[in-house]
Amino acid sequence: MIYDFPHYLSAKKTVDDRALNAHVWQMLRQNLPAQPNILEVGAGIGTMAERLAEQEFISTATYTAIDNQPENIATALQRLAPLPKTIRLSLEAVDLFDFIQQKQGQRQWDVLIAHAFLDLMDVPATLPQLFSLLKPGGLFYFSINFDGVTTLEPTIDPALDAQIEQLYHQTMDERLTDGQPSGDSRSGRHMFSHLRQLGATILAAGSSDWVVFAQPNEHPAEGYPADEKYFLQFIVETMHRALATHPALDQAQFARWIAQRQAQIDAGELVYIAHQLDFLGRWPGEQ
Repeated sequence: MIYDFPHYLSAKKTVDDRALNAHVWQMLRQNLPAQPNILEVGAGIGTMAERLAEQEFISTATYTAIDNQPENIATALQRLAPLPKTIRLSLEAVDLFDFIQQKQGQRQWDVLIAHAFLDLMDVPATLPQLFSLLKPGGLFYFSINFDGVTTLEPTIDPALDAQIEQLYHQTMDERLTDGQPSGDSRSGRHMFSHLRQLGATILAAGSSDWVVFAQPNEHPAEGYPADEKYFLQFIVETMHRALATHPALDQAQFARWIAQRQAQIDAGELVYIAHQLDFLGRWPGEQ
């Protein structure tokens, strides 16, 4: 298969819809200003803006969405075209830190959103820079922060399954982008202390686990709802690419393991669970 990242982000939307913590989500609704000026970083193909509009969290708003992948922004432009004109969109393909540099000291946003993004960053180094964009008293909503559990069922080989999970998480902890650390396999649980050390107030937090399994009554052709078969195929391929040259693995055995996991997806047998956490909070200062 040829794996396409915007396609993966589209397939992920229904998984995220189920996963987002309902209490944190409703607290976001309750605390949003009437006509918010929102910034979303790492916005992908615009599914969060889409979701906020579909569920009527926002009807009149200014929404700035940035992502460093031009193909994601191009897809977002198409997906978000039907949004009402009262939601003024600004979409830009730009590096996060270049954007922060451009906007330094402006503090123009009421709401800061990072969805399934911060666990790809060096969180303690990135958060102070992100908060430099937020108005005093502004809201932040950080959703789908990975927190150290990847489960694939049914078991193939207990020892091998555990080794692959451990090594996969290790690649997150050791990941470098432009020579700098850019990941944490337990970013969810660590977010509490990162936020408190900066003086931010956490208004709500809760788990937002991905749980994907075949539901034949809903989707008899492939078992998985919506486009979630592709989502699973992409996840397994991501694990494959992360560990394809790892010296601790017998690569022939690992290739067989990957093939078995993909076969389980084709048969509608694979169950995938990933543990994550959502956060809503407020940056210090008067609104």
